[in-house]
Amino acid sequence: MKNLENISIQIESINSYFSDYANRQVNYAYTLRNWLIGMYLFEYEQKGLDRAEYGNNLYRNIAKRLKDRKVKGMSFTMLNTCKQVYLLYPQIVQTVSEQSYLFENHGFEIIQAAAEQFNLSKINQNVKTISVENPSLFLSKISFSHILEFIKTEGALQRSFYELHTIKNNWTVRQLQREINSMLFERIGLSSDKELMFDKLKNDSISNFSEIIKSPYILEFLNIPELSQYSENDLEQSIINHLQNFLIELGRGFCFEARQKRISFNNKHYRVDLVFYHRILKCHILIDLKIGEFDHSDAGQMNVYLNYFRENEMAEGDNPPIGIILCSQKDNALVHYATGGLPQEVFVSKYKLQLPSEEELKNLIENDVKSFLKRD
Repeated sequence: MKNLENISIQIESINSYFSDYANRQVNYAYTLRNWLIGMYLFEYEQKGLDRAEYGNNLYRNIAKRLKDRKVKGMSFTMLNTCKQVYLLYPQIVQTVSEQSYLFENHGFEIIQAAAEQFNLSKINQNVKTISVENPSLFLSKISFSHILEFIKTEGALQRSFYELHTIKNNWTVRQLQREINSMLFERIGLSSDKELMFDKLKNDSISNFSEIIKSPYILEFLNIPELSQYSENDLEQSIINHLQNFLIELGRGFCFEARQKRISFNNKHYRVDLVFYHRILKCHILIDLKIGEFDHSDAGQMNVYLNYFRENEMAEGDNPPIGIILCSQKDNALVHYATGGLPQEVFVSKYKLQLPSEEELKNLIENDVKSFLKRD
């Protein structure tokens, strides 16, 4: 029995090692991809191949073309982030050029040219960072989600501090966020006993790199669908299921577009429960369900969604998007509409005519909640 237990432990160890190894390789590829995209964007801007499309218009046009070509995850925001990563970590070109065989059929000439022009001494910083001195080690230990947090830090010294301790202590992204938000860098700088502070960091480390594979960025990169693991509970999913079918069956122009539509800002992810396009109103309709009473923060969050769709999803000829927040608490339902940007009376009239009434939506939620409670 003792031998069987030892074999089991060894197999578990092997499985854990190669699972983390696979996750690291996926993240390594994802980070390199984004760095390369940033390089191409920057080189395009620098050469001014299309001076009429400089600035934000350039990135919006590229994002639209990529969307038309069914390339996922390449929003206006993401393209800007890729360029930012390239500008912050130009030394990664050394790692990319060492793997030139991977890019022989994908325009490696521009990468080779960038590598030849790269000069370590030209990097404008006074600290020797891991990312500069050993970019391969940096990429093998750091996820792209970590890099998104490093971007937010102020100055090379602070960024180097968090890079170093993320690698030394195997910080997850959440741990890194926690330490940055607690101003660890500043607190250590002010501390009279810095060694004691560093010792506490060593005792607070948790290695959990395999969690990175669950990142929405990585799932999108691997073309793996984001499943119901993101839903809050069974009751919410039950209501959303019925709501989706209810609106389509109304026959008033609702065209289903997405469920749990992800919107990402600076490494934070939000999801709109249901997204429809209304062919008569010519606008997107965003529906968010909250289990509980309506709160002012719900309106603020919906406003973020509406602004995002207005800037990134509206096509020529579209009207501004409409937001609907549905709130329920057990057998009581509160329905609140959050609308914005309805520019003309004609559209307002169409809006009132085409959308389901508040009473219809309220009854839908109340009936679904009662049905769910009876089942339990």
